[in-house]
Amino acid sequence: MRIKNNLSRLMGEKRMSMAEVSRLTGLSHTTVFKIYHDKVTQIGLATVAKLCYALDCTVGELFEYIPD
Repeated sequence: MRIKNNLSRLMGEKRMSMAEVSRLTGLSHTTVFKIYHDKVTQIGLATVAKLCYALDCTVGELFEYIPD
């Protein structure tokens, strides 16, 4: 099982750059980059909330559970 990160898809659909997401969320460019490229194993709830706010999406749209 795994959790799929849909940040790159959502950003593409909304035509948002990493710099714009970083500016809207207050997250560092490095943090946005790592999440975008699915290079993280943990994401804090505050970070998830900021991303959902900036992308105007729900947690379920941002992340997806993939069973084995």
